[in-house]
Amino acid sequence: MATEKVLIIGAGGREHAIAWKLSCSPNVSQIVVAPGNGGTEKNGKIENVALKINNSAEVVSFCKSNGVKLVVVGPEDPLANGLADDLNTAGIKCFGPNAKGARIEADKSYAKDFMIRHGIPTARYCSFTDAAEAKRHIQEANYAALVVKASGLAAGKGVVVAANKEEAIQAVDMIMTERAFGDAGRVVVIEELLIGEEASCLGFTDGKDVFMMPLSQDHKRLLDGDRGPNTGGMGAYCPCSVFTDADYLKKAILQKTVDGMRKDGIHYVGVLYAGLMFTASGVYVLEFNCRFGDPETQVLLPLLESDLYTAMCACVNGTLAQCHINFYSDRSAVGVVLASGGYPNAYKKGIPIQIDASLPPNEFVFHAGTRRSGDDLVSDGGRVLSAVAVGSSIEQAVARALELVRKIKLEGSVFRSDIGRREIERRRSSLTYKAAGVSIDAGDSLVDRIKAFAKQTRRPGADMENTIGLFGAPFDLKQAGNYKDPLLVSGCDGVGTKLLIAQKCNLVSTVGIDLVAMCVNDIVCHGAEPLFFLDYYACGWLSVDFAAQFIEGVSGACKESGCALIGGETAEMPGLYARNDFDAAGFAVGIVEREAYLPHIGSIQSGDVVIGLASSGVHSNGFSLVRKIVERSGLRYTDPCPFDKQRTFGEVLLTPTELYVRPVLSLMKDGVIKAAAHITGGGLVENIPRVLPDHLGVELTASSWTLPPIFGWLQQTGSVPMHDMVRTFNCGVGFVVIVKPQDGDRVLERLRSSNVQAWKIGAVKQRGERE
Repeated sequence: MATEKVLIIGAGGREHAIAWKLSCSPNVSQIVVAPGNGGTEKNGKIENVALKINNSAEVVSFCKSNGVKLVVVGPEDPLANGLADDLNTAGIKCFGPNAKGARIEADKSYAKDFMIRHGIPTARYCSFTDAAEAKRHIQEANYAALVVKASGLAAGKGVVVAANKEEAIQAVDMIMTERAFGDAGRVVVIEELLIGEEASCLGFTDGKDVFMMPLSQDHKRLLDGDRGPNTGGMGAYCPCSVFTDADYLKKAILQKTVDGMRKDGIHYVGVLYAGLMFTASGVYVLEFNCRFGDPETQVLLPLLESDLYTAMCACVNGTLAQCHINFYSDRSAVGVVLASGGYPNAYKKGIPIQIDASLPPNEFVFHAGTRRSGDDLVSDGGRVLSAVAVGSSIEQAVARALELVRKIKLEGSVFRSDIGRREIERRRSSLTYKAAGVSIDAGDSLVDRIKAFAKQTRRPGADMENTIGLFGAPFDLKQAGNYKDPLLVSGCDGVGTKLLIAQKCNLVSTVGIDLVAMCVNDIVCHGAEPLFFLDYYACGWLSVDFAAQFIEGVSGACKESGCALIGGETAEMPGLYARNDFDAAGFAVGIVEREAYLPHIGSIQSGDVVIGLASSGVHSNGFSLVRKIVERSGLRYTDPCPFDKQRTFGEVLLTPTELYVRPVLSLMKDGVIKAAAHITGGGLVENIPRVLPDHLGVELTASSWTLPPIFGWLQQTGSVPMHDMVRTFNCGVGFVVIVKPQDGDRVLERLRSSNVQAWKIGAVKQRGERE
């Protein structure tokens, strides 16, 4: 039985579409739209009411007097001004976020900071309150700083995408100096220009869970072929197949944003709208809106099979997870906007409009800039109407929408005839490897980036100039050095679940260093000089920038270790890996004279000195336990570190593994080291015995070296038993060498002169021997 009364705030095509869809619900008796338009005036269950929508007290009073149970807010201004806060305080449900939540749209500088803080991919940017500084940044930025945004609300018009630096500087003057958008331009955001294809990603949310709607795409330019001035939107279509991994968008964009809101103490209810850019190097959020989009709503709601009122109630009542929402998957919707002549500049109002009163099923005319003048319908805005059609294919929907818009009579009006054409071309294209989720172009682009990094690691024996990208990579041992009876020593390793923290922090160059360090530190334990390195990088989707950042770390560590990065493999495997997941493995080869190969097990004896070289932190082992402890602590990786206020906790944990090659190798070549151990998984208690004869062990004095604060924090926060600490972590000692007692002081002096922190931490003992 229809019993509920709903108030919709707004006057556009979006609000007419919402009112139409709510009127289809048997649970809604009446829909009142304030102020509404010509299409919502006395239309079945729908009628208009004159309310000052930015006067919360007046809206609350109307709701109480008229038994309104639910308010749906269309535009952003009332939300940013706190209408939802006032309605909720008065006990009236509001489908729309509170003022803190609406800030994600109302303050672009805040939104960009929010995205960076919570690891949501977005373009590089800087915010400014001084025009001169903003213009200086445009000239000097190491990226194309050509997008200029007024930080505040500017009715969707406060963004300038400049063609060059001169235009960007002019935009700064217009926004900040001339105040074209008033106080919205007090702060300006200068953003990197991204190249790709845009789409709109909207989702219902109750502040905890998210239901993502089908991807849609609007058309901002006035004329066909994306020509002419920018507008509020000249049409849209849905669904859009520019990107088909909906699960990724839901988790990595919408859900992560809602989770970030919760962490920041914001209860966000309503629709979350992410404007996305799909580039060759990944998906980026251009902006967030705190409400339904216009004209996207006009093509989304005709595809909604479920009851909109039920979905909205689930959001405001916090029960979205239990609500079944369904969109038709076998249909397409296309909306074409009919605009007044002269729009988006000056245009006439009051021009008569003629619309065929009888529309076929699945065709709709949603009003925006219209009003009633007696019995006549006349224009009252720039974007006047949306002609929407649903079809079994995108081609059918396009044809029907164009046929419908051409039947509408409005003198001097303009519309685009190519809405949805891009989707038609995309669907008609043949099935390719890229369509299956693998981009050969992205792989080729990464190889070009790798070549530049590899050249920096050149050493005798390796010719990266001509071998990167071939099937294999040669290494000329004759050029490696004057070796008489050499052995080759190889090592293979990975980084483990530390990669998950790097992924969350969007900081992967450091784990590139880890990968090299884990391999070369192992082979130097055998006295081997690293010659060359190869890496294996696997992912669900290849982001060229992300992967290049990783390889840059690999290259830097190779250069520091004296080994050449001569090749590797990049594998993009959608389906095997989730879209944002990646893994890496490394392989290093070194060389050592046979007689110098370590350990010299036969020469090790009781009384030999154990020297420990300081670790830089946790290195690359034990991160499954680390992540559990962090989860228990309630800390976020973006929070300030409890014991290092200059860095975030994630940055501290991602401190790369120390590279011990150069300082240790020089000592090995002098013949003073009997054995060496890289302290990795298993800690001190399991790695040192690997290089000792069976009858010998070591006795270590824990007070002889400095314990970095990260280990004390891990033990205390996780209540980790000491036995597990020393078997899991390096506990401040990342590498160990064993020398004769008379060489101990000389080795310490040599290490310290190389800026390596080291200590005598114990001695070799007969097994069972006690001091």
